[in-house]
Amino acid sequence: MSTTTPIIGDWRRHAERLTLDGRAFIDGGYADALSGATLEARTPLTGERIADLAACDEADVDVAVAAARRAFEHGAWSRAAPAERKRVLLRLAELVRDHRDELAATITLDAGRPITAARGEVDGAADTFQFYAEAIDKVLDEVAPTQPTALALVTREPIGVVAAVVPWNFPIGMATWKLAPALAAGNSVIVKPAEQASLVLTRLAALMHEAGVPAGVQQVLPGRGEDAGQALGRHHDVDAVAFTGSTEVGKLFLIYAGQSNMKSVSLECGGKSPNIVLADAGDLDRVARFAALGAFVNQGEMCSSGSRLVVEEAIRDELVERVVAHSAAWQVGDPFDPATTSGALIDETQMDRVLDYVAVGRTAGARLVAGGERVAPESGGYYVAPTVFDDVDNGMRIAQEEIFGPVLSVIPARDADDAVRIANDTMYGLAAAVWTRDVTTAHRVSRAVRAGTVWVNTYNQANLAVPFGGYKQSGFGRDKSLHALEKYTQLKTTWLNLEV
Repeated sequence: MSTTTPIIGDWRRHAERLTLDGRAFIDGGYADALSGATLEARTPLTGERIADLAACDEADVDVAVAAARRAFEHGAWSRAAPAERKRVLLRLAELVRDHRDELAATITLDAGRPITAARGEVDGAADTFQFYAEAIDKVLDEVAPTQPTALALVTREPIGVVAAVVPWNFPIGMATWKLAPALAAGNSVIVKPAEQASLVLTRLAALMHEAGVPAGVQQVLPGRGEDAGQALGRHHDVDAVAFTGSTEVGKLFLIYAGQSNMKSVSLECGGKSPNIVLADAGDLDRVARFAALGAFVNQGEMCSSGSRLVVEEAIRDELVERVVAHSAAWQVGDPFDPATTSGALIDETQMDRVLDYVAVGRTAGARLVAGGERVAPESGGYYVAPTVFDDVDNGMRIAQEEIFGPVLSVIPARDADDAVRIANDTMYGLAAAVWTRDVTTAHRVSRAVRAGTVWVNTYNQANLAVPFGGYKQSGFGRDKSLHALEKYTQLKTTWLNLEV
Protein backbone atom coordinates (compact mmCIF):
# COMPACT_ATOMS: atom_id res chain seq x y z
CA MET A 1 0.00 0.00 0.00
CA SER A 2 3.02 2.28 -0.46
CA THR A 3 2.51 5.74 -1.98
CA THR A 4 6.20 6.51 -2.52
CA THR A 5 6.40 5.69 -6.25
CA PRO A 6 6.26 9.00 -8.17
CA ILE A 7 3.52 7.91 -10.58
CA ILE A 8 1.29 6.94 -7.65
CA GLY A 9 1.95 10.31 -6.08
CA ASP A 10 1.07 11.99 -9.37
CA TRP A 11 -2.32 10.28 -9.41
CA ARG A 12 -2.95 11.14 -5.79
CA ARG A 13 -2.15 14.80 -6.45
CA HIS A 14 -4.48 14.65 -9.44
CA ALA A 15 -7.22 13.28 -7.16
CA GLU A 16 -6.59 16.03 -4.60
CA ARG A 17 -7.21 18.64 -7.30
CA LEU A 18 -10.60 17.20 -8.27
CA THR A 19 -13.67 19.36 -7.83
CA LEU A 20 -16.24 16.90 -6.54
CA ASP A 21 -19.79 18.20 -6.88
CA GLY A 22 -22.40 15.89 -5.41
CA ARG A 23 -25.41 18.03 -6.22
CA ALA A 24 -28.20 16.84 -8.47
CA PHE A 25 -28.26 17.94 -12.10
CA ILE A 26 -31.85 18.96 -12.91
CA ASP A 27 -33.21 20.75 -15.98
CA GLY A 28 -29.84 21.96 -17.22
CA GLY A 29 -28.05 22.89 -13.99
CA TYR A 30 -26.79 21.76 -10.61
CA ALA A 31 -29.20 21.92 -7.68
CA ASP A 32 -29.35 20.94 -4.04
CA ALA A 33 -32.06 18.59 -2.88
CA LEU A 34 -35.22 20.55 -2.17
CA SER A 35 -35.11 19.35 1.43
CA GLY A 36 -31.51 20.51 1.78
CA ALA A 37 -30.58 17.02 3.01
CA THR A 38 -27.24 15.49 2.08
CA LEU A 39 -25.44 12.17 2.26
CA GLU A 40 -21.75 11.73 2.97
CA ALA A 41 -19.60 10.36 0.17
CA ARG A 42 -16.67 8.45 1.68
CA THR A 43 -13.76 7.02 -0.23
CA PRO A 44 -13.31 3.27 0.22
CA LEU A 45 -9.55 3.81 0.01
CA THR A 46 -9.37 5.27 3.53
CA GLY A 47 -12.94 5.63 4.78
CA GLU A 48 -12.62 9.44 4.77
CA ARG A 49 -15.38 11.82 3.70
CA ILE A 50 -14.68 13.36 0.28
CA ALA A 51 -17.95 15.13 -0.63
CA ASP A 52 -21.60 15.62 0.19
CA LEU A 53 -24.32 14.25 -2.05
CA ALA A 54 -27.74 15.74 -2.55
CA ALA A 55 -30.16 13.38 -0.83
CA CYS A 56 -32.89 13.59 -3.45
CA ASP A 57 -36.34 12.27 -2.65
CA GLU A 58 -39.86 12.22 -4.08
CA ALA A 59 -40.09 16.02 -4.34
CA ASP A 60 -36.91 16.21 -6.42
CA VAL A 61 -38.11 13.31 -8.56
CA ASP A 62 -41.33 15.19 -9.31
CA VAL A 63 -39.35 18.23 -10.48
CA ALA A 64 -36.99 16.16 -12.62
CA VAL A 65 -39.77 14.08 -14.21
CA ALA A 66 -41.73 17.24 -15.04
CA ALA A 67 -38.64 18.71 -16.72
CA ALA A 68 -38.03 15.47 -18.60
CA ARG A 69 -41.62 15.38 -19.83
CA ARG A 70 -41.48 19.01 -20.97
CA ALA A 71 -38.30 18.37 -22.88
CA PHE A 72 -39.72 15.26 -24.49
CA GLU A 73 -42.94 16.95 -25.57
CA HIS A 74 -41.07 20.02 -26.81
CA GLY A 75 -39.32 17.73 -29.28
CA ALA A 76 -35.96 19.47 -29.60
CA TRP A 77 -34.38 16.09 -28.86
CA SER A 78 -37.15 13.52 -29.24
CA ARG A 79 -38.11 14.72 -32.72
CA ALA A 80 -34.63 15.74 -33.85
CA ALA A 81 -33.26 13.95 -36.89
CA PRO A 82 -31.17 10.92 -35.89
CA ALA A 83 -28.19 12.57 -37.55
CA GLU A 84 -28.51 15.53 -35.16
CA ARG A 85 -28.60 13.30 -32.08
CA LYS A 86 -25.62 11.46 -33.57
CA ARG A 87 -23.65 14.71 -33.85
CA VAL A 88 -24.25 15.61 -30.19
CA LEU A 89 -23.42 12.14 -28.88
CA LEU A 90 -20.21 11.98 -30.91
CA ARG A 91 -19.22 15.31 -29.37
CA LEU A 92 -20.02 13.84 -25.95
CA ALA A 93 -17.82 10.81 -26.64
CA GLU A 94 -14.91 13.13 -27.37
CA LEU A 95 -15.56 15.20 -24.25
CA VAL A 96 -15.46 12.03 -22.15
CA ARG A 97 -12.13 11.13 -23.73
CA ASP A 98 -10.82 14.65 -23.12
CA HIS A 99 -11.71 14.32 -19.42
CA ARG A 100 -10.52 10.73 -19.12
CA ASP A 101 -8.06 11.21 -16.26
CA GLU A 102 -10.43 13.40 -14.24
CA LEU A 103 -13.27 10.89 -14.57
CA ALA A 104 -11.02 7.92 -13.87
CA ALA A 105 -9.54 9.50 -10.74
CA THR A 106 -13.06 10.23 -9.54
CA ILE A 107 -14.02 6.57 -10.01
CA THR A 108 -10.96 5.37 -8.12
CA LEU A 109 -11.50 7.80 -5.27
CA ASP A 110 -15.25 7.20 -5.02
CA ALA A 111 -15.59 3.51 -5.91
CA GLY A 112 -12.20 1.97 -5.10
CA ARG A 113 -11.44 0.69 -8.61
CA PRO A 114 -7.75 0.53 -9.55
CA ILE A 115 -6.82 3.53 -11.67
CA THR A 116 -5.89 1.48 -14.73
CA ALA A 117 -9.26 -0.26 -14.63
CA ALA A 118 -11.02 3.06 -14.06
CA ARG A 119 -9.33 4.57 -17.11
CA GLY A 120 -10.45 1.57 -19.14
CA GLU A 121 -13.99 2.04 -17.87
CA VAL A 122 -13.99 5.68 -19.00
CA ASP A 123 -12.69 4.62 -22.41
CA GLY A 124 -15.53 2.12 -22.60
CA ALA A 125 -18.07 4.81 -21.73
CA ALA A 126 -16.82 7.02 -24.55
CA ASP A 127 -16.92 4.07 -26.94
CA THR A 128 -20.51 3.33 -25.89
CA PHE A 129 -21.68 6.85 -26.69
CA GLN A 130 -19.90 6.61 -30.02
CA PHE A 131 -21.35 3.18 -30.84
CA TYR A 132 -24.97 4.28 -30.38
CA ALA A 133 -24.34 7.65 -32.00
CA GLU A 134 -23.09 5.91 -35.12
CA ALA A 135 -25.84 3.28 -35.02
CA ILE A 136 -28.95 5.39 -34.58
CA ASP A 137 -29.17 6.80 -38.10
CA LYS A 138 -28.83 3.29 -39.51
CA VAL A 139 -31.78 1.71 -37.69
CA LEU A 140 -34.43 1.24 -40.35
CA ASP A 141 -38.21 1.11 -40.04
CA GLU A 142 -40.30 -1.45 -41.91
CA VAL A 143 -42.95 -1.74 -44.57
CA ALA A 144 -45.06 -4.79 -43.82
CA PRO A 145 -46.22 -7.08 -46.63
CA THR A 146 -49.96 -6.47 -47.00
CA GLN A 147 -52.57 -6.55 -49.74
CA PRO A 148 -52.05 -4.09 -52.64
CA THR A 149 -54.82 -1.82 -51.33
CA ALA A 150 -52.97 -1.01 -48.09
CA LEU A 151 -49.64 0.30 -46.92
CA ALA A 152 -48.57 -0.75 -43.41
CA LEU A 153 -45.64 1.10 -41.85
CA VAL A 154 -43.90 -0.19 -38.72
CA THR A 155 -41.89 2.58 -37.06
CA ARG A 156 -39.84 2.84 -33.88
CA GLU A 157 -40.60 5.75 -31.58
CA PRO A 158 -38.85 6.80 -28.35
CA ILE A 159 -40.68 5.46 -25.32
CA GLY A 160 -40.63 8.80 -23.44
CA VAL A 161 -39.20 9.44 -19.97
CA VAL A 162 -36.70 6.78 -18.91
CA ALA A 163 -35.37 6.25 -15.38
CA ALA A 164 -31.97 4.54 -15.38
CA VAL A 165 -31.17 3.17 -11.92
CA VAL A 166 -27.56 2.05 -11.92
CA PRO A 167 -25.09 0.33 -9.55
CA TRP A 168 -21.81 1.34 -7.96
CA ASN A 169 -19.46 -1.37 -9.21
CA PHE A 170 -18.95 0.18 -12.69
CA PRO A 171 -20.32 3.65 -11.96
CA ILE A 172 -19.90 5.20 -15.41
CA GLY A 173 -19.80 2.04 -17.52
CA MET A 174 -23.15 0.61 -16.47
CA ALA A 175 -24.77 4.03 -16.69
CA THR A 176 -23.65 4.62 -20.26
CA TRP A 177 -24.93 1.19 -21.31
CA LYS A 178 -28.37 2.68 -20.57
CA LEU A 179 -27.82 6.38 -21.24
CA ALA A 180 -26.34 6.00 -24.71
CA PRO A 181 -29.08 3.91 -26.39
CA ALA A 182 -31.87 5.72 -24.54
CA LEU A 183 -30.58 9.14 -25.60
CA ALA A 184 -29.78 7.99 -29.13
CA ALA A 185 -33.38 6.80 -29.51
CA GLY A 186 -34.70 10.26 -28.53
CA ASN A 187 -35.79 9.76 -24.93
CA SER A 188 -35.44 11.97 -21.87
CA VAL A 189 -33.36 10.12 -19.27
CA ILE A 190 -33.11 10.51 -15.49
CA VAL A 191 -30.17 8.67 -13.95
CA LYS A 192 -30.34 7.57 -10.34
CA PRO A 193 -26.76 6.59 -9.38
CA ALA A 194 -25.99 4.34 -6.45
CA GLU A 195 -25.48 6.41 -3.32
CA GLN A 196 -22.15 4.63 -2.74
CA ALA A 197 -20.61 6.00 -5.98
CA SER A 198 -22.44 8.96 -7.52
CA LEU A 199 -19.72 11.52 -8.17
CA VAL A 200 -18.59 10.47 -11.64
CA LEU A 201 -22.17 10.67 -12.91
CA THR A 202 -22.85 14.10 -11.43
CA ARG A 203 -19.73 15.22 -13.34
CA LEU A 204 -20.82 13.42 -16.51
CA ALA A 205 -24.11 15.34 -16.42
CA ALA A 206 -22.25 18.62 -16.97
CA LEU A 207 -20.33 17.11 -19.89
CA MET A 208 -23.57 15.93 -21.49
CA HIS A 209 -24.96 19.44 -21.17
CA GLU A 210 -21.76 20.89 -22.64
CA ALA A 211 -21.99 18.48 -25.57
CA GLY A 212 -25.42 19.89 -26.45
CA VAL A 213 -27.91 17.51 -24.86
CA PRO A 214 -30.83 19.88 -24.13
CA ALA A 215 -31.92 20.82 -20.61
CA GLY A 216 -34.30 18.25 -19.18
CA VAL A 217 -33.24 15.53 -21.61
CA GLN A 218 -30.58 14.21 -19.23
CA GLN A 219 -30.66 14.59 -15.45
CA VAL A 220 -28.90 12.97 -12.50
CA LEU A 221 -30.52 12.47 -9.09
CA PRO A 222 -28.28 11.23 -6.27
CA GLY A 223 -30.00 9.87 -3.19
CA ARG A 224 -30.95 6.70 -1.40
CA GLY A 225 -32.59 3.92 -3.33
CA GLU A 226 -35.55 3.80 -0.98
CA ASP A 227 -36.16 7.51 -1.59
CA ALA A 228 -35.22 8.64 -5.11
CA GLY A 229 -35.12 5.16 -6.65
CA GLN A 230 -38.48 4.10 -5.31
CA ALA A 231 -40.07 7.42 -6.27
CA LEU A 232 -38.91 6.96 -9.87
CA GLY A 233 -40.23 3.40 -9.91
CA ARG A 234 -43.65 4.50 -8.64
CA HIS A 235 -43.95 7.69 -10.70
CA HIS A 236 -46.93 7.75 -13.05
CA ASP A 237 -45.13 9.88 -15.64
CA VAL A 238 -42.03 7.69 -15.98
CA ASP A 239 -42.50 5.46 -19.04
CA ALA A 240 -39.67 2.99 -18.49
CA VAL A 241 -37.19 1.88 -15.83
CA ALA A 242 -33.87 0.29 -16.74
CA PHE A 243 -32.30 -1.19 -13.61
CA THR A 244 -29.01 -2.90 -12.82
CA GLY A 245 -28.52 -4.16 -9.30
CA SER A 246 -29.62 -6.89 -6.93
CA THR A 247 -32.39 -9.35 -7.70
CA GLU A 248 -34.14 -8.30 -4.51
CA VAL A 249 -34.41 -4.67 -5.61
CA GLY A 250 -35.19 -5.64 -9.19
CA LYS A 251 -38.32 -7.41 -7.98
CA LEU A 252 -39.36 -4.24 -6.18
CA PHE A 253 -39.32 -2.33 -9.46
CA LEU A 254 -41.73 -4.86 -10.92
CA ILE A 255 -44.03 -4.18 -7.96
CA TYR A 256 -43.66 -0.41 -8.37
CA ALA A 257 -44.59 -0.67 -12.04
CA GLY A 258 -47.70 -2.67 -11.22
CA GLN A 259 -48.70 -0.23 -8.50
CA SER A 260 -48.33 2.79 -10.78
CA ASN A 261 -48.69 3.04 -14.55
CA MET A 262 -47.48 -0.38 -15.76
CA LYS A 263 -44.26 1.23 -16.99
CA SER A 264 -41.83 -0.86 -18.96
CA VAL A 265 -39.18 -2.48 -16.75
CA SER A 266 -35.91 -4.08 -17.80
CA LEU A 267 -33.69 -5.74 -15.23
CA GLU A 268 -30.07 -6.85 -15.11
CA CYS A 269 -29.75 -8.40 -11.69
CA GLY A 270 -27.57 -10.78 -9.73
CA GLY A 271 -25.49 -13.73 -10.80
CA LYS A 272 -23.69 -16.79 -9.51
CA SER A 273 -21.97 -17.70 -12.71
CA PRO A 274 -20.51 -21.20 -13.24
CA ASN A 275 -17.09 -21.58 -14.85
CA ILE A 276 -17.09 -25.21 -16.03
CA VAL A 277 -13.73 -26.90 -16.56
CA LEU A 278 -13.81 -30.36 -18.10
CA ALA A 279 -11.01 -32.89 -17.98
CA ASP A 280 -10.03 -32.27 -21.62
CA ALA A 281 -9.66 -28.50 -21.09
CA GLY A 282 -6.03 -28.55 -22.15
CA ASP A 283 -3.64 -25.91 -20.83
CA LEU A 284 -4.64 -25.76 -17.16
CA ASP A 285 -2.35 -22.84 -16.45
CA ARG A 286 -4.29 -20.74 -18.96
CA VAL A 287 -7.57 -21.98 -17.50
CA ALA A 288 -6.41 -21.04 -14.01
CA ARG A 289 -5.38 -17.56 -15.15
CA PHE A 290 -8.83 -16.90 -16.59
CA ALA A 291 -10.54 -18.50 -13.59
CA ALA A 292 -8.72 -16.07 -11.30
CA LEU A 293 -9.56 -13.17 -13.58
CA GLY A 294 -13.21 -14.19 -13.74
CA ALA A 295 -13.47 -14.35 -9.96
CA PHE A 296 -11.25 -11.49 -8.80
CA VAL A 297 -11.45 -8.73 -11.42
CA ASN A 298 -12.97 -5.57 -9.94
CA GLN A 299 -12.51 -7.12 -6.48
CA GLY A 300 -15.22 -9.66 -7.40
CA GLU A 301 -17.78 -6.84 -7.41
CA MET A 302 -19.25 -7.93 -10.72
CA CYS A 303 -22.60 -9.55 -11.43
CA SER A 304 -21.08 -11.86 -14.06
CA SER A 305 -18.19 -12.88 -11.80
CA GLY A 306 -17.19 -16.51 -12.31
CA SER A 307 -17.64 -17.22 -8.64
CA ARG A 308 -18.36 -20.96 -9.03
CA LEU A 309 -15.52 -23.00 -10.52
CA VAL A 310 -17.14 -26.32 -11.45
CA VAL A 311 -14.32 -28.78 -12.15
CA GLU A 312 -14.20 -32.40 -13.26
CA GLU A 313 -12.63 -34.41 -10.44
CA ALA A 314 -9.75 -35.79 -12.51
CA ILE A 315 -8.09 -32.37 -12.81
CA ARG A 316 -9.41 -30.58 -9.73
CA ASP A 317 -6.35 -30.79 -7.49
CA GLU A 318 -3.98 -29.52 -10.16
CA LEU A 319 -6.32 -26.75 -11.24
CA VAL A 320 -6.94 -25.54 -7.67
CA GLU A 321 -3.18 -25.38 -7.07
CA ARG A 322 -2.74 -23.28 -10.21
CA VAL A 323 -5.69 -20.99 -9.39
CA VAL A 324 -4.22 -20.28 -5.95
CA ALA A 325 -0.91 -19.42 -7.59
CA HIS A 326 -2.61 -17.08 -10.07
CA SER A 327 -4.59 -15.39 -7.30
CA ALA A 328 -1.30 -13.75 -6.32
CA ALA A 329 -1.63 -11.57 -9.42
CA TRP A 330 -4.81 -10.13 -7.88
CA GLN A 331 -3.44 -9.22 -4.49
CA VAL A 332 -4.61 -5.87 -3.13
CA GLY A 333 -2.50 -2.80 -3.85
CA ASP A 334 -2.79 0.97 -3.82
CA PRO A 335 -5.66 1.80 -6.21
CA PHE A 336 -3.70 4.80 -7.51
CA ASP A 337 -0.80 2.55 -8.54
CA PRO A 338 -1.24 1.75 -12.26
CA ALA A 339 0.15 -1.74 -11.59
CA THR A 340 -2.57 -2.57 -9.06
CA THR A 341 -5.21 -5.08 -10.17
CA SER A 342 -7.32 -5.31 -6.97
CA GLY A 343 -8.55 -2.22 -5.17
CA ALA A 344 -10.96 -1.53 -2.33
CA LEU A 345 -14.44 -2.89 -1.79
CA ILE A 346 -17.06 -0.17 -2.03
CA ASP A 347 -17.69 0.40 1.70
CA GLU A 348 -17.40 -1.10 5.15
CA THR A 349 -20.81 -2.74 4.91
CA GLN A 350 -19.77 -4.64 1.79
CA MET A 351 -16.43 -5.62 3.31
CA ASP A 352 -18.17 -6.99 6.39
CA ARG A 353 -20.63 -8.86 4.16
CA VAL A 354 -17.79 -10.55 2.27
CA LEU A 355 -15.95 -11.49 5.46
CA ASP A 356 -19.20 -12.86 6.92
CA TYR A 357 -19.53 -15.14 3.89
CA VAL A 358 -15.97 -16.35 4.42
CA ALA A 359 -16.97 -17.34 7.95
CA VAL A 360 -20.13 -19.02 6.65
CA GLY A 361 -18.10 -21.06 4.17
CA ARG A 362 -15.66 -22.25 6.80
CA THR A 363 -18.47 -23.19 9.17
CA ALA A 364 -20.22 -25.16 6.42
CA GLY A 365 -17.12 -27.29 5.87
CA ALA A 366 -15.60 -25.73 2.76
CA ARG A 367 -11.79 -25.74 2.79
CA LEU A 368 -10.19 -22.30 2.69
CA VAL A 369 -7.04 -22.54 0.53
CA ALA A 370 -6.28 -18.86 -0.11
CA GLY A 371 -7.11 -15.45 1.32
CA GLY A 372 -10.15 -14.94 3.51
CA GLU A 373 -8.90 -11.95 5.48
CA ARG A 374 -9.01 -8.17 5.53
CA VAL A 375 -5.92 -6.51 4.10
CA ALA A 376 -4.22 -3.26 5.19
CA PRO A 377 -6.65 -2.34 7.99
CA GLU A 378 -4.25 0.42 9.08
CA SER A 379 -5.22 2.35 5.92
CA GLY A 380 -8.81 2.67 7.11
CA GLY A 381 -9.88 1.31 3.71
CA TYR A 382 -11.99 -1.70 2.81
CA TYR A 383 -9.66 -4.32 1.33
CA VAL A 384 -10.12 -8.12 1.24
CA ALA A 385 -7.62 -10.63 -0.11
CA PRO A 386 -8.59 -12.85 -3.08
CA THR A 387 -10.19 -15.89 -1.47
CA VAL A 388 -10.48 -19.48 -2.71
CA PHE A 389 -12.59 -22.24 -1.15
CA ASP A 390 -12.17 -25.88 -2.23
CA ASP A 391 -14.46 -28.85 -1.44
CA VAL A 392 -17.57 -26.71 -1.83
CA ASP A 393 -20.97 -28.36 -2.12
CA ASN A 394 -23.28 -26.53 -4.51
CA GLY A 395 -25.96 -26.41 -1.80
CA MET A 396 -23.79 -24.29 0.48
CA ARG A 397 -24.68 -20.62 0.87
CA ILE A 398 -21.33 -19.54 -0.58
CA ALA A 399 -22.26 -21.46 -3.75
CA GLN A 400 -25.86 -20.22 -3.98
CA GLU A 401 -25.83 -16.60 -2.81
CA GLU A 402 -24.22 -13.68 -4.59
CA ILE A 403 -21.33 -12.51 -2.41
CA PHE A 404 -20.17 -9.65 -4.65
CA GLY A 405 -16.60 -9.88 -3.47
CA PRO A 406 -13.35 -11.73 -4.27
CA VAL A 407 -14.53 -15.19 -3.20
CA LEU A 408 -14.23 -18.24 -5.47
CA SER A 409 -15.93 -21.56 -4.70
CA VAL A 410 -14.47 -24.71 -6.28
CA ILE A 411 -17.15 -27.37 -6.79
CA PRO A 412 -16.31 -30.91 -7.98
CA ALA A 413 -18.25 -32.59 -10.81
CA ARG A 414 -18.22 -36.22 -12.00
CA ASP A 415 -18.50 -35.46 -15.71
CA ALA A 416 -19.93 -32.95 -18.20
CA ASP A 417 -23.54 -33.85 -17.48
CA ASP A 418 -23.00 -33.46 -13.74
CA ALA A 419 -21.26 -30.13 -14.36
CA VAL A 420 -24.27 -28.86 -16.33
CA ARG A 421 -26.61 -30.01 -13.55
CA ILE A 422 -24.55 -28.10 -10.98
CA ALA A 423 -24.27 -25.04 -13.23
CA ASN A 424 -28.04 -24.81 -13.65
CA ASP A 425 -28.76 -25.48 -9.96
CA THR A 426 -29.12 -21.79 -9.10
CA MET A 427 -31.80 -19.14 -9.31
CA TYR A 428 -29.47 -17.04 -11.48
CA GLY A 429 -28.62 -17.22 -15.15
CA LEU A 430 -26.44 -14.29 -16.15
CA ALA A 431 -23.23 -15.83 -17.49
CA ALA A 432 -21.27 -19.07 -17.65
CA ALA A 433 -18.23 -20.64 -19.31
CA VAL A 434 -17.09 -24.07 -20.45
CA TRP A 435 -13.54 -25.22 -21.06
CA THR A 436 -13.07 -28.17 -23.42
CA ARG A 437 -11.09 -29.02 -26.57
CA ASP A 438 -14.00 -31.02 -28.00
CA VAL A 439 -16.15 -28.84 -30.26
CA THR A 440 -19.17 -31.11 -29.91
CA THR A 441 -18.98 -30.95 -26.12
CA ALA A 442 -18.54 -27.18 -26.29
CA HIS A 443 -21.76 -26.80 -28.28
CA ARG A 444 -23.70 -29.32 -26.22
CA VAL A 445 -22.76 -27.86 -22.86
CA SER A 446 -23.16 -24.21 -23.91
CA ARG A 447 -26.66 -24.98 -25.17
CA ALA A 448 -27.57 -26.86 -21.99
CA VAL A 449 -26.46 -24.13 -19.59
CA ARG A 450 -29.20 -21.61 -18.84
CA ALA A 451 -27.40 -18.29 -19.06
CA GLY A 452 -27.49 -15.14 -21.16
CA THR A 453 -23.80 -15.39 -22.07
CA VAL A 454 -21.73 -18.57 -22.32
CA TRP A 455 -18.02 -18.23 -23.00
CA VAL A 456 -16.08 -21.16 -24.46
CA ASN A 457 -12.41 -21.51 -23.53
CA THR A 458 -12.28 -17.99 -22.13
CA TYR A 459 -13.99 -15.82 -19.54
CA ASN A 460 -15.30 -12.27 -19.29
CA GLN A 461 -14.71 -11.31 -22.91
CA ALA A 462 -17.04 -8.62 -24.28
CA ASN A 463 -17.82 -6.35 -27.19
CA LEU A 464 -20.38 -3.58 -27.61
CA ALA A 465 -21.83 -5.38 -30.62
CA VAL A 466 -23.09 -8.35 -28.58
CA PRO A 467 -25.97 -8.21 -26.06
CA PHE A 468 -25.58 -8.69 -22.32
CA GLY A 469 -28.29 -9.81 -19.93
CA GLY A 470 -29.66 -12.76 -18.05
CA TYR A 471 -32.02 -15.68 -17.74
CA LYS A 472 -34.13 -16.60 -14.71
CA GLN A 473 -33.74 -14.29 -11.71
CA SER A 474 -30.79 -12.54 -13.30
CA GLY A 475 -33.39 -10.46 -15.09
CA PHE A 476 -34.59 -9.76 -18.61
CA GLY A 477 -33.88 -7.26 -21.35
CA ARG A 478 -30.46 -6.67 -22.85
CA ASP A 479 -27.79 -4.01 -22.52
CA LYS A 480 -25.29 -3.38 -25.32
CA SER A 481 -25.70 -4.13 -29.05
CA LEU A 482 -28.55 -2.90 -31.21
CA HIS A 483 -30.89 -5.05 -29.11
CA ALA A 484 -30.62 -2.48 -26.29
CA LEU A 485 -32.63 -0.04 -28.41
CA GLU A 486 -35.64 -2.34 -27.99
CA LYS A 487 -35.90 -1.26 -24.33
CA TYR A 488 -36.09 2.41 -25.17
CA THR A 489 -38.40 2.37 -28.18
CA GLN A 490 -41.88 1.15 -28.95
CA LEU A 491 -43.32 -0.03 -32.24
CA LYS A 492 -46.10 1.83 -33.98
CA THR A 493 -48.10 0.43 -36.88
CA THR A 494 -49.54 2.99 -39.29
CA TRP A 495 -52.06 1.46 -41.69
CA LEU A 496 -52.88 3.44 -44.80
CA ASN A 497 -55.90 2.49 -46.87
CA LEU A 498 -54.99 2.96 -50.56
CA GLU A 499 -58.51 2.28 -51.87
CA VAL A 500 -60.14 5.39 -53.28
